[in-house]
Amino acid sequence: MELVVFDLDGTLLDSKSTISQYTEETLALLRRRGIAYTVATGRTLHASRTVLEGHAFELPHAFKNGVVIWHPDDDRFSHVNTLTSAEVAQVMSACYQNEVTPFVFTVEGENDHAVYHAPIRNKAEQFVINVYTGPRGLKAMPIDALSSDARISNISAIGAGEAISAITGSVRNAPHLVAYSGIAVEDDNLCWLDIHHSDASKGAAVDTLKSMLGIDRVVCFGDSDNDLSMFASADESYAPANAKSHVKEQADEVIGHHDEDGIARFLRKRFSLDG
Repeated sequence: MELVVFDLDGTLLDSKSTISQYTEETLALLRRRGIAYTVATGRTLHASRTVLEGHAFELPHAFKNGVVIWHPDDDRFSHVNTLTSAEVAQVMSACYQNEVTPFVFTVEGENDHAVYHAPIRNKAEQFVINVYTGPRGLKAMPIDALSSDARISNISAIGAGEAISAITGSVRNAPHLVAYSGIAVEDDNLCWLDIHHSDASKGAAVDTLKSMLGIDRVVCFGDSDNDLSMFASADESYAPANAKSHVKEQADEVIGHHDEDGIARFLRKRFSLDG
Protein backbone atom coordinates (compact mmCIF):
# COMPACT_ATOMS: atom_id res chain seq x y z
CA MET A 1 0.00 0.00 0.00
CA GLU A 2 1.27 3.48 -0.91
CA LEU A 3 0.57 6.69 0.99
CA VAL A 4 0.73 10.09 -0.70
CA VAL A 5 1.71 12.88 1.70
CA PHE A 6 1.21 16.53 0.77
CA ASP A 7 2.69 19.69 2.16
CA LEU A 8 0.06 22.43 1.83
CA ASP A 9 1.35 25.98 1.28
CA GLY A 10 3.40 26.28 -1.88
CA THR A 11 2.66 22.66 -2.78
CA LEU A 12 -0.89 21.27 -2.85
CA LEU A 13 -2.41 24.75 -2.40
CA ASP A 14 -2.17 27.49 -5.01
CA SER A 15 -1.01 31.04 -4.24
CA LYS A 16 -4.52 31.87 -3.01
CA SER A 17 -4.18 29.11 -0.39
CA THR A 18 -6.92 27.06 -2.01
CA ILE A 19 -7.27 23.65 -3.62
CA SER A 20 -8.00 24.29 -7.30
CA GLN A 21 -10.84 22.55 -9.11
CA TYR A 22 -8.36 20.48 -11.13
CA THR A 23 -6.59 19.36 -7.95
CA GLU A 24 -9.96 18.63 -6.31
CA GLU A 25 -10.88 16.40 -9.25
CA THR A 26 -7.49 14.68 -9.00
CA LEU A 27 -8.03 13.89 -5.32
CA ALA A 28 -11.37 12.35 -6.26
CA LEU A 29 -9.58 10.17 -8.83
CA LEU A 30 -7.12 9.03 -6.17
CA ARG A 31 -10.03 8.00 -3.95
CA ARG A 32 -11.68 6.04 -6.74
CA ARG A 33 -8.44 4.14 -7.28
CA GLY A 34 -8.10 3.46 -3.54
CA ILE A 35 -4.87 5.46 -3.24
CA ALA A 36 -4.41 6.79 0.30
CA TYR A 37 -3.39 10.40 0.93
CA THR A 38 -2.90 12.83 3.81
CA VAL A 39 -1.06 16.02 4.77
CA ALA A 40 2.10 16.96 6.68
CA THR A 41 2.05 20.73 7.11
CA GLY A 42 3.49 23.53 9.18
CA ARG A 43 -0.05 24.77 9.73
CA THR A 44 -2.18 24.07 12.79
CA LEU A 45 -5.37 22.04 12.61
CA HIS A 46 -7.42 25.25 12.75
CA ALA A 47 -5.45 26.82 9.91
CA SER A 48 -5.90 23.71 7.76
CA ARG A 49 -9.46 22.68 8.48
CA THR A 50 -11.18 25.10 6.09
CA VAL A 51 -8.99 24.34 3.06
CA LEU A 52 -9.17 20.56 3.58
CA GLU A 53 -12.88 20.35 4.33
CA GLY A 54 -14.84 18.46 1.70
CA HIS A 55 -11.79 16.77 0.15
CA ALA A 56 -11.97 13.49 2.12
CA PHE A 57 -8.73 13.79 4.05
CA GLU A 58 -9.76 10.93 6.32
CA LEU A 59 -6.41 9.55 7.48
CA PRO A 60 -4.38 11.03 10.38
CA HIS A 61 -2.78 14.41 9.61
CA ALA A 62 0.60 15.77 10.76
CA PHE A 63 0.35 19.40 11.88
CA LYS A 64 2.94 21.98 13.01
CA ASN A 65 5.74 20.15 11.20
CA GLY A 66 4.98 16.92 13.03
CA VAL A 67 4.54 18.41 16.49
CA VAL A 68 1.13 16.72 16.64
CA ILE A 69 -0.72 14.04 14.72
CA TRP A 70 -4.47 14.54 14.52
CA HIS A 71 -7.01 11.77 13.97
CA PRO A 72 -10.07 13.08 12.11
CA ASP A 73 -12.13 9.96 12.77
CA ASP A 74 -12.38 10.70 16.50
CA ASP A 75 -11.12 14.32 16.63
CA ARG A 76 -8.09 13.80 18.86
CA PHE A 77 -4.37 14.54 18.91
CA SER A 78 -1.62 12.00 19.44
CA HIS A 79 2.20 12.05 19.45
CA VAL A 80 2.38 15.56 20.91
CA ASN A 81 5.94 16.96 21.18
CA THR A 82 5.84 19.89 23.59
CA LEU A 83 8.33 22.50 24.79
CA THR A 84 9.67 22.69 28.33
CA SER A 85 9.19 25.79 30.45
CA ALA A 86 12.91 26.61 30.11
CA GLU A 87 12.72 26.36 26.31
CA VAL A 88 9.64 28.56 26.25
CA ALA A 89 11.36 31.14 28.46
CA GLN A 90 14.41 31.20 26.16
CA VAL A 91 12.34 31.82 23.02
CA MET A 92 10.11 34.42 24.63
CA SER A 93 13.13 36.28 26.00
CA ALA A 94 14.65 36.41 22.51
CA CYS A 95 11.36 37.75 21.11
CA TYR A 96 11.09 40.47 23.74
CA GLN A 97 14.73 41.50 23.26
CA ASN A 98 14.04 42.01 19.56
CA GLU A 99 10.70 43.77 20.13
CA VAL A 100 8.65 41.04 18.51
CA THR A 101 5.47 39.63 20.03
CA PRO A 102 5.58 35.86 20.63
CA PHE A 103 2.45 33.83 19.87
CA VAL A 104 2.46 30.79 22.16
CA PHE A 105 0.36 27.84 20.96
CA THR A 106 -0.98 25.21 23.32
CA VAL A 107 -2.63 21.84 22.97
CA GLU A 108 -5.55 21.80 25.39
CA GLY A 109 -7.32 18.55 26.17
CA GLU A 110 -7.35 16.02 23.33
CA ASN A 111 -8.75 18.11 20.51
CA ASP A 112 -8.20 21.82 20.94
CA HIS A 113 -5.62 24.55 20.43
CA ALA A 114 -5.28 28.01 21.93
CA VAL A 115 -2.85 30.87 21.39
CA TYR A 116 -1.48 33.20 24.07
CA HIS A 117 0.24 36.47 23.29
CA ALA A 118 1.85 39.57 24.79
CA PRO A 119 0.46 43.04 23.93
CA ILE A 120 0.25 43.54 20.17
CA ARG A 121 2.85 45.97 18.78
CA ASN A 122 1.75 46.68 15.20
CA LYS A 123 -0.82 46.12 12.44
CA ALA A 124 0.86 42.96 11.15
CA GLU A 125 0.66 41.29 14.55
CA GLN A 126 -2.96 42.42 14.92
CA PHE A 127 -3.74 40.94 11.51
CA VAL A 128 -2.26 37.61 12.62
CA ILE A 129 -4.41 37.59 15.76
CA ASN A 130 -7.50 38.44 13.71
CA VAL A 131 -6.79 35.48 11.43
CA TYR A 132 -6.24 33.13 14.38
CA THR A 133 -9.42 34.16 16.16
CA GLY A 134 -11.56 34.70 13.06
CA PRO A 135 -11.34 32.21 10.19
CA ARG A 136 -9.23 29.75 12.19
CA GLY A 137 -11.40 29.83 15.30
CA LEU A 138 -8.63 29.75 17.90
CA LYS A 139 -9.03 30.98 21.44
CA ALA A 140 -6.65 33.92 21.96
CA MET A 141 -5.71 35.01 25.46
CA PRO A 142 -3.16 37.27 27.17
CA ILE A 143 0.18 35.67 27.94
CA ASP A 144 -0.37 36.29 31.68
CA ALA A 145 -3.19 33.74 31.56
CA LEU A 146 -0.87 30.96 30.36
CA SER A 147 -0.80 28.12 32.91
CA SER A 148 2.53 26.91 34.22
CA ASP A 149 1.61 23.34 33.22
CA ALA A 150 0.32 24.20 29.73
CA ARG A 151 1.32 21.87 26.89
CA ILE A 152 3.06 24.27 24.50
CA SER A 153 3.41 22.95 20.96
CA ASN A 154 5.22 25.87 19.30
CA ILE A 155 5.95 29.59 19.39
CA SER A 156 5.42 31.78 16.33
CA ALA A 157 6.16 35.41 15.51
CA ILE A 158 6.08 37.93 12.69
CA GLY A 159 8.43 40.87 12.32
CA ALA A 160 11.21 42.60 10.42
CA GLY A 161 13.73 40.28 8.82
CA GLU A 162 16.60 41.44 11.04
CA ALA A 163 14.61 40.81 14.21
CA ILE A 164 13.45 37.37 13.09
CA SER A 165 17.02 36.44 12.09
CA ALA A 166 18.26 37.54 15.49
CA ILE A 167 15.70 35.37 17.27
CA THR A 168 16.52 32.41 15.05
CA GLY A 169 20.22 32.87 15.78
CA SER A 170 19.63 32.99 19.52
CA VAL A 171 18.05 29.52 19.55
CA ARG A 172 20.18 27.91 16.82
CA ASN A 173 22.43 26.13 19.28
CA ALA A 174 19.69 25.16 21.73
CA PRO A 175 19.80 21.35 22.01
CA HIS A 176 16.06 20.69 21.64
CA LEU A 177 14.76 23.56 19.50
CA VAL A 178 14.36 24.00 15.76
CA ALA A 179 13.35 27.22 14.00
CA TYR A 180 11.87 27.83 10.56
CA SER A 181 11.32 31.23 8.95
CA GLY A 182 10.35 32.82 5.64
CA ILE A 183 8.69 35.78 3.95
CA ALA A 184 5.32 36.60 5.53
CA VAL A 185 2.23 36.31 3.34
CA GLU A 186 0.73 39.23 5.27
CA ASP A 187 3.47 41.64 4.16
CA ASP A 188 6.49 40.75 2.01
CA ASN A 189 8.53 43.30 3.98
CA LEU A 190 8.15 41.07 7.05
CA CYS A 191 9.18 37.54 7.97
CA TRP A 192 7.45 34.79 9.91
CA LEU A 193 9.06 32.51 12.47
CA ASP A 194 8.01 29.20 13.99
CA ILE A 195 9.93 27.37 16.73
CA HIS A 196 9.17 23.93 18.14
CA HIS A 197 10.84 20.88 19.68
CA SER A 198 13.57 19.27 17.59
CA ASP A 199 12.04 15.80 18.11
CA ALA A 200 9.11 16.97 15.98
CA SER A 201 9.57 16.81 12.23
CA LYS A 202 7.58 15.90 9.17
CA GLY A 203 9.94 12.99 8.63
CA ALA A 204 9.29 11.55 12.09
CA ALA A 205 5.56 12.05 11.59
CA VAL A 206 5.69 10.21 8.24
CA ASP A 207 7.53 7.31 9.89
CA THR A 208 4.83 7.20 12.58
CA LEU A 209 2.04 7.24 10.01
CA LYS A 210 3.74 4.55 7.97
CA SER A 211 3.91 2.25 10.99
CA MET A 212 0.46 3.18 12.27
CA LEU A 213 -1.28 2.54 8.94
CA GLY A 214 0.78 -0.41 7.75
CA ILE A 215 2.09 1.52 4.74
CA ASP A 216 4.70 -0.03 2.43
CA ARG A 217 5.76 3.08 0.49
CA VAL A 218 5.43 6.86 0.94
CA VAL A 219 5.29 9.35 -1.94
CA CYS A 220 5.65 12.94 -0.71
CA PHE A 221 5.54 16.49 -2.04
CA GLY A 222 7.04 19.63 -0.49
CA ASP A 223 8.65 22.96 -1.27
CA SER A 224 10.52 24.23 1.81
CA ASP A 225 13.10 23.48 4.50
CA ASN A 226 10.61 21.79 6.80
CA ASP A 227 9.91 19.22 4.08
CA LEU A 228 13.49 17.91 3.87
CA SER A 229 13.09 15.47 6.76
CA MET A 230 9.99 14.11 5.00
CA PHE A 231 11.99 13.73 1.78
CA ALA A 232 14.55 11.68 3.72
CA SER A 233 11.89 9.37 5.17
CA ALA A 234 9.84 8.89 2.00
CA ASP A 235 10.44 6.39 -0.77
CA GLU A 236 9.76 9.06 -3.41
CA SER A 237 10.00 12.83 -2.97
CA TYR A 238 8.96 15.57 -5.38
CA ALA A 239 9.33 19.35 -5.31
CA PRO A 240 7.22 21.80 -7.32
CA ALA A 241 9.03 24.24 -9.61
CA ASN A 242 8.42 27.05 -7.11
CA ALA A 243 10.31 25.24 -4.31
CA LYS A 244 13.49 26.60 -2.77
CA SER A 245 16.58 25.72 -4.83
CA HIS A 246 18.21 23.54 -2.19
CA VAL A 247 14.92 21.71 -1.64
CA LYS A 248 14.67 20.94 -5.35
CA GLU A 249 18.20 19.57 -5.19
CA GLN A 250 17.14 17.07 -2.51
CA ALA A 251 14.01 15.91 -4.35
CA ASP A 252 13.93 12.86 -6.58
CA GLU A 253 12.37 15.03 -9.27
CA VAL A 254 11.19 18.62 -9.80
CA ILE A 255 7.66 18.83 -11.17
CA GLY A 256 5.20 21.56 -12.14
CA HIS A 257 4.55 24.87 -10.34
CA HIS A 258 2.00 24.90 -7.53
CA ASP A 259 0.02 27.62 -9.32
CA GLU A 260 -0.23 25.39 -12.40
CA ASP A 261 -1.59 22.29 -10.62
CA GLY A 262 1.87 20.75 -10.78
CA ILE A 263 1.23 18.14 -8.09
CA ALA A 264 -2.16 17.11 -9.50
CA ARG A 265 -0.81 16.81 -13.04
CA PHE A 266 2.10 14.70 -11.82
CA LEU A 267 -0.24 12.43 -9.83
CA ARG A 268 -2.38 11.78 -12.87
CA LYS A 269 0.68 10.53 -14.74
CA ARG A 270 2.29 8.74 -11.81
CA PHE A 271 -0.86 6.70 -11.06
CA SER A 272 -2.35 6.67 -14.58
CA LEU A 273 -5.49 8.35 -13.27
CA ASP A 274 -6.71 9.59 -16.64
CA GLY A 275 -6.70 6.15 -18.18
